[in-house]
Amino acid sequence: MIKDGAETLTVNIMEDNLKNMRTEAPLLAPIFRSDGQARLLSTLLLTGDELSVTDLAKRAGLAYPTAHREVARLLDAGILSERQVGRTRLISANGESPLVDPLREILTVATGPVVILAEELARIDGIESAFLYGSFAARMLGDAGPAPHDIDVMVLGEPDVDTVYEACARVETAVHRPVNPTILSAQEFATPSGFLDNVRSGPAVAVIGDLPWR
Repeated sequence: MIKDGAETLTVNIMEDNLKNMRTEAPLLAPIFRSDGQARLLSTLLLTGDELSVTDLAKRAGLAYPTAHREVARLLDAGILSERQVGRTRLISANGESPLVDPLREILTVATGPVVILAEELARIDGIESAFLYGSFAARMLGDAGPAPHDIDVMVLGEPDVDTVYEACARVETAVHRPVNPTILSAQEFATPSGFLDNVRSGPAVAVIGDLPWR
């Protein structure tokens, strides 16, 4: 028979384990404690933006409580800084921390393609949506496998082709991986084909807009 004290101890241990549960480390950068932490840091360190916790959570694709906890940890570590503007608390990278520049370098290579591509492609007229697919997208989504050697990006719309290639070349230089754009109109993307069926059914990470088949 289990005594009350032992039963209470078991419940307490289970509660502690639940409190300590978190998302797994990102496959592209397993040095971070979780994928959420990596996305949150990318949102701030790779853009230089100063955001409220609410806006930061939205940009990083995190639940508010998760973002709030990660911000608290990173503030305590001195990696982030905050300032109060009225009733709003604004969070940014702490430029005085010796850890920020090395972390920015790692994030640029590991998670930077989404952030940097979004910034580059947002400046180009005629793009309706863009997303990563292939092995890099798969690793970002937690699918196990070898480290990707390049980055495949699908660009939908009718942009100037040379401008898209120039933007991808700049991203390639920043992230130290080849960036391979495929540019199609929305009508071309809707055309049945084995390649496009595989793209639509495989892993994908939105860069601009929503994934067009969802």
